[in-house]
This record gives sequence, structure tokens and C-alpha cells, in this order.
Amino acid sequence: MLDVDRKQVLAYRIAAHGLHREDDDAGALGVFDLGVQDVTQRDTAALALAARLPGPPPSLADDDRFVLAWTHRGAPHYHRAEAFPALIRALLPVDDADAEARMLWQRKEVAAVGMPAKEVLLTAARAMRKVVTTPMTKGAASAAVTRVIPEGLSRWCRPCQATHIHEQLMRLATPLAGIRLEAGVHPATLAPLKGRPRIPATTDVATATATVASYLRLHGPATAADAAGFVGTTRATVEKHLWPGDLTEVRMDGRARYLPAGAVAALEHPPEPTPVRLLPPWDPYLQARDRALLVPDKAHQKQLWKILGNPGAVLADGELAGAWRTKSSGKRLDVTVTALLPLRKAVRAEVEAEAERVAAVRGLTGARVSWS
Repeated sequence: MLDVDRKQVLAYRIAAHGLHREDDDAGALGVFDLGVQDVTQRDTAALALAARLPGPPPSLADDDRFVLAWTHRGAPHYHRAEAFPALIRALLPVDDADAEARMLWQRKEVAAVGMPAKEVLLTAARAMRKVVTTPMTKGAASAAVTRVIPEGLSRWCRPCQATHIHEQLMRLATPLAGIRLEAGVHPATLAPLKGRPRIPATTDVATATATVASYLRLHGPATAADAAGFVGTTRATVEKHLWPGDLTEVRMDGRARYLPAGAVAALEHPPEPTPVRLLPPWDPYLQARDRALLVPDKAHQKQLWKILGNPGAVLADGELAGAWRTKSSGKRLDVTVTALLPLRKAVRAEVEAEAERVAAVRGLTGARVSWS
């Protein structure tokens, strides 16, 4: 059994996430094995690629190799288009308990609807497929589908002051219905996939298990509970239905964690974690569920992961050593960095160089960094 320490694990993850900028092709980046979360208004996916590619990142919105959709936990992610049909089938819950967990419903809510949880999701998917035959804004699609679903599948929404389909249910049903998101468009706009696949009748367990394996490879060594948190289900579901077979047990601080066997050699001898990077909010590296491992200080955790409005994170010397926010000022980008750990002069110089890359991604001509 392999024993590792925190520093070794972080160095391994930094390399697994492609943060050493050794690939020059976005499609080859390992993070697309899980998907890259996107918040269009904040350029999160583009900035995540800028942190990993030596040159300017491609425009994902204009690249047919990628598709944007609500997938893991109902969040918008870019995925490789060629792998997306199998992922759709993998997103179908394996059973009713899995469906309840992913929809964030309690059993009393499912009982009130009068149909099993998995059938609730499939009913919503069939309605979404019927309604969204051309590009439609999220609001228009929600209003249209609310008119055709059973009454129990909608909820009173206080912010909207209206009754409409349950938000998480709509997000989970959308990819099952063969519907994507229009990339780079605000407000969120839904559109049918080309060659629209049928609503899956059964779960692609092999692909769902491969998703768990990808989580363990990118964010490992980790636990079933960690992987379940990323997928949006329960530990019991992962352990019973989706747990990969070819894993190696690893010990850290006396606790068992798991890693795909093929990644053990990389964990044993990871490269030095030297990159200085400005990671955007919701960057793949920040999606690990064991936040206490990434950032041991609870006060620092609260600064990086907020209920609303996460900042970006400064990666330096193998640590999440600071937070950063931006504001545009004409053609210039103002970047404010809050140091959480001491930052050497050389690191600060590299942060300023990375800020120039962020400005370029946003179409600005330069960046000015201030420190707090």
C-alpha cells in the first residue's frame, strides 16, 4: 500500500490537471474527461484553458469539437462532442434513489407527485424534447414545458413570482432530451443537438463508472464520497453501481483513498509544483470535493468558495495562495489580488504576467495588478 503526504498529492493533481502547460491542443487536455464548467459572463472556461495551454485558448463557442450542456449537478460544462452521446446515457440515474439525490428532492416530494423519481425525470425529459425543437431562451422553454408537465413537477418560485418547472429537474432533464446550451449566449439559450439522440431507456453504467474513474484520476487519490459529490449523487450509489474495478488504495494521514492503478506511478513521482497560475472561479482544479486538503485554513476556504460570487484563485508553489478579482477600466483590466499565503517577489512577477493573459482572453490590451 502506498503512503503519501499532502504536498505529494497536490503536486500530482497540478500535473494531472495540465497546469504545467505541456499540451498545446485543448482537446487533449485531461480536464475534458470530466468537462470544464462555464459561466459565460465571467469567461470561466476560456480562462481555465488559458491556465493550461501555452498559447491563446481557442474559442470554445466556435469549436465544433466541444458542446456545452447542463450535465454534472445540473451545472453548465463543455464536453468533447464525440463523447457527449455516451455521457447523456450515463447521466440517466441508475435507480430512484440516485434520481432523488440528483434532483435534490426529498422522498415526500416524490411521493406527492405519485410516480417514481426516475420516472419524474424521464417525464420531464420527454416534455422538454417536445417543447424545444428550435433555439429557445431558458425562460421561454421553462414557461412552455410548465404548461405540458404534470402539476406536481412544477414549483412556486419566489424570485420569479411564478410557478414553473423545478429548476434542478429542468437542468437534469435537458441533456436527456437531446438538448444543449448555445455557447457564448446570454441569457441561457437551449437548442436541439444535431442528430438528436433518443431519450435513453437505460443507464450507460460503463460510461458513468468511467466518469467516477476520471474524477479519481484528476482529483485523487480520493474517496467514493468525494466522487459522489462531484457527480451529484450519494456515496452509496457510487459504491454500489459506479465504483471502478481497477483501483489502488492509497493512504494519506491514515485514511484510505483511491486512485486508478494506471496513475499510481505519476503519484509516486510527480513533477515539482512550480506553475504560477490565475485559476478562474469554478476552474476544474477547484472542483475537488476535499476542499480541506486543497486549503487547510477554514478562513481561507471561505474566501475562495462563497455561496455567491466566487473569486479566482492564485496557484503558486503548489498551494492556493491567494484570491483574485477583476474590473475592466476602458481597454485595461484591473486585477486585485488578496494574498492568503506569503508570495515571493518572483511569484508576484509571474502573477502579473498571468494577469496579462487574462486580459488578452477578455479582449483587453493590458492588465494592472494591485495587492491586498
